[in-house]
Amino acid sequence: MTSDAAPGPQPDDLDAAEPEQAPEAPPAPLLTLRDGLPGVVDTPDALAACCAAIAGGTGPVAIDAERASGYRYSSRAYLIQLRRAGTTTFLVDPIAFDDLAPLQEAIGEAEWILHAATQDLPCLGEVGLHPHALFDTELAGRLLGYPRVGLATLVETLLGWRMKKEHSAVDWSTRPLPEPWLEYAALDVEVLVELRDLLAAELEAAGKAEWARQEFDHLRSFEPTVRTEAWRRTSGLHRVRGRRNLGAVRALWGLRDEIARQRDVTPGRILPDSAIVAAATALPLERSQLLTVRGFHGRGAERYSTRWVAALREVAELPESELPQRAPRTDGPPLPRAWAEKDPVAARRLTIARDAVVALGERVSTPVENLLTPDLLRRLLWTPPAVREPQALAAAVAAQLADLGARPWQVELTTPLLVEAIVQGDVEPEPADGTDPDAGAAGAPGNPDAGAAD
Repeated sequence: MTSDAAPGPQPDDLDAAEPEQAPEAPPAPLLTLRDGLPGVVDTPDALAACCAAIAGGTGPVAIDAERASGYRYSSRAYLIQLRRAGTTTFLVDPIAFDDLAPLQEAIGEAEWILHAATQDLPCLGEVGLHPHALFDTELAGRLLGYPRVGLATLVETLLGWRMKKEHSAVDWSTRPLPEPWLEYAALDVEVLVELRDLLAAELEAAGKAEWARQEFDHLRSFEPTVRTEAWRRTSGLHRVRGRRNLGAVRALWGLRDEIARQRDVTPGRILPDSAIVAAATALPLERSQLLTVRGFHGRGAERYSTRWVAALREVAELPESELPQRAPRTDGPPLPRAWAEKDPVAARRLTIARDAVVALGERVSTPVENLLTPDLLRRLLWTPPAVREPQALAAAVAAQLADLGARPWQVELTTPLLVEAIVQGDVEPEPADGTDPDAGAAGAPGNPDAGAAD
């Protein structure tokens, strides 16, 4: 018997109908120490040998530091890793020495290679290490437009090695340091020289080598920002309303900071921000009441309960004039969301400039915050130069940018955009309905004829 139905798919047809999936790429090989795990440099003789080897090496010096963030109040370095061509990796324990002046002398004028230099420069400076020149691999990655610039990502992307990161948040103040931690630390400088060379070549090819040089030179004088009214960064502060409640946050935060500094413990381990906000909202003035507030049990919270209550009682007695205002004091312009109400012209300038800088960032494959920081952009556009003659305005904008800390390459790239934003911001936009903005609305003040009877 025959059938008019089309024959069903045969095995070969089924194979053809389902395209084969490309096999997953094998994981990159794991980065390992080419010279094995070095011992910790923690004696004068070991430091002298380390310094002699570093001084005898060639080329730049890869440097990294490990801190005990999340465990200690201070940001001091608890381990310093170094590697240089012609020698090996060294793991220096800075806690074992009064200072590291011999190491600074051994490095001399050699270029430092760091990843995310702003994280390590302050703690390295505390032990007497200061760069004569530096190369920041993270910043280089940003200038080149890499979407992810973590060390492990760049190493895998550019060098093809996979890095283990399981010990990134350990307590580096621990002594003795476990070998797996030391291996992790040593790997952070294992291929930093090679990564620097590849990024430097890419910067040159992209025409950004001079940008990078100016940025790296600027980093040498980096100082951490000292925040005024740092208590305002308390997580959950937006839920605190009254001025006396804000005063309680300020008092509890300040007391916690004092205790944490004395004990060299990260403040959150003394008292979490959530407990500060809860107590500032409830304002308990007795110890028994305080201990019913969420977060005041265990660790340092209950241990210092008498001092917390004393601080809250002081706040309760403060006159209104000594209580903090809701809005923080600042020497800069207002928040951008307030510009339209306070100064519509400035708001237009900011909108035009932001759009232009975003477009520029896309064109040159560089994050906008590296082209010009948001704070610098706001400061310039809130109080721009008063001149409007194009050449004079361009010169004044360039000078103001330089005074605010912009580097020459940033000034050159952004000045024309900011001049255009200032000029265009002065132009009153056409109404959306096409009416004459000077005609005035019916019955509006200043137009006595408007709305008169026919």
